[in-house]
Amino acid sequence: MRRAFALAQETAALASPNPQVGCVLVRDGAIIAEGAHRYAARDHAEIVALKQAGEAARGATAYVTLEPCAHHGRTGPCADALIARGIRRVVVATEDPNPLVSGEGLAKLRAAGIEVTTGILEQPARNLNDAFAHFIQHCTPFVTLKAALSADGYLAPPPAARASAQPHWLTGPESRAEVQRLRHASDAVLTGIGTVLADDPALTDRTGLPRRRPLVRVVLDAQLRTPPGSQLIATAMHDVLIFTSASASAENMHRLRKAGAEVEIIEAQDGRLNLQEVLKALAARDILSVLLEAGTHLNAAFLREDLIGKVVLFRAPAELGPGSVPFAEDITPESIEQRLTRAARTHCGPDTCTTGYLHNPWP
Repeated sequence: MRRAFALAQETAALASPNPQVGCVLVRDGAIIAEGAHRYAARDHAEIVALKQAGEAARGATAYVTLEPCAHHGRTGPCADALIARGIRRVVVATEDPNPLVSGEGLAKLRAAGIEVTTGILEQPARNLNDAFAHFIQHCTPFVTLKAALSADGYLAPPPAARASAQPHWLTGPESRAEVQRLRHASDAVLTGIGTVLADDPALTDRTGLPRRRPLVRVVLDAQLRTPPGSQLIATAMHDVLIFTSASASAENMHRLRKAGAEVEIIEAQDGRLNLQEVLKALAARDILSVLLEAGTHLNAAFLREDLIGKVVLFRAPAELGPGSVPFAEDITPESIEQRLTRAARTHCGPDTCTTGYLHNPWP
């Protein structure tokens, strides 16, 4: 199962909007075939392994990180394929998170006389598919809030102490490399116009690893103030999506679209875009996972509306002192950390990283 899980991990950015799944076939104590699902290749992990094994699959044990499907989608049911090829035993990490089909694949295998074992490495397999689990139940993206903070909980020094349109690096290279991994595993990264104007970020996936589709870089900009000369627009290849309001300048809209950005009008009230509508619009594009890399106002807005599923907080050893840019309006990082479930703290070089859940994405 560890090998099946490793195969599933390798499909980051290659399987969405489907789940990441790995499968290993074992016979007489030896691995005879293995496979993982890549959306563009269509075949599910079980089918990849069965094709590789051929007739040797008869009597083998299949180790799969997610319950074999029992319904028709882009392909036929994997449970039927395992039965037809004479698999003797199936070991499954976790059941399908879709409440409409969960357990049906396992029931079909058992009805055919196949021995079924579940729950092996269940939590790691679930963690890998948090976004899929949330999306299949709620039809909205799973949002992870990422923030890099000083030891005393601030995002950046006071604006007067900073150079304009330049990021202020708090954390070290190890933390920044982990952020790139988080971006690579996400369908979209989302920020606000305040961060664009203050930091001029590129928000790109710089891991160098393959992606099936580009990382969508999303900006919430109600008045359409995104500078045409910003890094985002300069590197736009129809992967920059700006949500704005109906009151935004038509001239600016035309200019940004001409530069390669997509601009979409979203419902707004009192100058603030409707975050629920933003997430619905992203879901319509088959975006399952969103990494929120924003500032004080947007962090607070997402937290107040209870739209954050997971939190990843990096803390540098240096302090910034009173008057610096807060994590979120009237919300401290400490208060969020106290609410986390399955919280874990690790080290990234000299920095610490706290990860945990505000909402369990699994049923």
